[in-house]
Amino acid sequence: MKWLAILFMLFIILIIILADTGNLGILYKINRIPYADKAGHFILYGILILLIDLALFRSPLALSRMWVAVISGLILALFIGLEEISQQYFADRTFSLMDLSASYLGVIVFSWLAIKTKR
Repeated sequence: MKWLAILFMLFIILIIILADTGNLGILYKINRIPYADKAGHFILYGILILLIDLALFRSPLALSRMWVAVISGLILALFIGLEEISQQYFADRTFSLMDLSASYLGVIVFSWLAIKTKR
């Protein structure tokens, strides 16, 4: 599970780099669909936190599943916020509170799903 989380994180980083450099290709066309960008933020960051949480649940930590999910969610939320703020410095990107909200909502919902899974 750990490697899947790492690979998915690298996939998201690749998307961010492509967006920052204006090279999204087909994803740019998908982005033009109303609210597709918000759904993308929700789903991609949601899946990432789900994979991270499930990987961390298997580690020998003494914390409860809830605390692992809260801590990992807060750390990811910090990085998401920094990435969204950094968009102000790229010509092809714009800061959006709606994107940030969709990302945070994805982290919350998928963290809750991770906590509710049996294994």
